[in-house]
Amino acid sequence: MAKKFSQEHEWVEYEDGVATVGITDYAQQSLGDIVYVELPEVGKKLTKDGDAAVVESVKAASDVYAPLDGVVVEANEELEDNPALVNEAPESDGWFFRMELSDESQLDELMDEAAYKDFVEGL
Repeated sequence: MAKKFSQEHEWVEYEDGVATVGITDYAQQSLGDIVYVELPEVGKKLTKDGDAAVVESVKAASDVYAPLDGVVVEANEELEDNPALVNEAPESDGWFFRMELSDESQLDELMDEAAYKDFVEGL
């Protein structure tokens, strides 16, 4: 499935009932060099637009929000040892967590890549 994007600059890739979530290239560029990532615990229930993770850069700390309702089934533990992976590959290997969705229809509320690009250009 193609990536979907939130207005808070998270991306979602949904496959076989599981959504992989990370921050966009735009978000990581805005943050600068990422030095720490706090990931949600497996089993944590997340609410759409609620706090899911924390990312700290040399500039600031920022919340990462859940783009959808669901339960965390996996966290990218590689980021604990190598948070710079978010800068290097924000929309692939630098993903934050995977979640089982409570309501797949929420995916329809997210932007496709073209809409997200237009959204970012308008900022």
